[in-house]
Amino acid sequence: MLSYQHAYHAGNLADVHKHAALAWTLDYLTRKDKPLSYIETHAGRGLYDLSGAEAVKTGEAAAGIVRAADWFGADHPYRWAVDAVRAAHGADAYPGSPLIARHLLRATDPMHLAELHPAEHAALEAAMAGTGAQVHKQDGLALAQSLCPPDPRRGVLLCDPSWEIKSDYEDIPRAFQKLARKWNVGILILWYPLLRDGPHGAMARALEAAFPEGLRHEVRFPPVREGHRMEGSGLFVVNPPWGLDGALADLSRTFSRRLGTRSPRTAT
Repeated sequence: MLSYQHAYHAGNLADVHKHAALAWTLDYLTRKDKPLSYIETHAGRGLYDLSGAEAVKTGEAAAGIVRAADWFGADHPYRWAVDAVRAAHGADAYPGSPLIARHLLRATDPMHLAELHPAEHAALEAAMAGTGAQVHKQDGLALAQSLCPPDPRRGVLLCDPSWEIKSDYEDIPRAFQKLARKWNVGILILWYPLLRDGPHGAMARALEAAFPEGLRHEVRFPPVREGHRMEGSGLFVVNPPWGLDGALADLSRTFSRRLGTRSPRTAT
């Protein structure tokens, strides 16, 4: 959907959930001296200004990373990435997943980032200039299908759609099954919103049926403003790395303790 711009939502609690999980995964994988590939299907602009008009208008960053600034210790890779980007770009900067990944990957690990929105694509190219990442103005799932299996075969794919296209809820489980057949060792991470009317439910059940060894993790949080439909954040991981379930359980406890919400869902 070419109308979506993540600047309105950057740094919200869903980003905290998604980016903490991604950072943990990449840090775990890079502990071994083996190369890996990184593919992102909906990359956004890569770098966000939380003092910008978009972020201020929605207040989502204020209820998200601003509130969660002290949730992660100095030894957490998510904290490393955020701190590094702010050291380079200022205290109001926030890294999208491409910059988080670039910070945690090695210089020799190939990155492929897809973004169709013209303005977002241009901003992404600027944010990733000189990093070695390949930025594609292309449908992300089509790009992923063309790249899989990537070289090196070890690696991660992050799929983070806008979910403004209702058919995504039916199409993405099928796309993930096709990707997994091509790339049977790839760690495939899907992010989805928990909306008030629950459109994610059937999709999540389809993924669990297709990938019984997959990992589903959800956190709940209050809507950021009256009438806002999003009440939480979900992840589904195909081929989850060892230890991710424990890391996400810790994240669940952090969300519950800090927000006073019920314990979120983790299932394998």
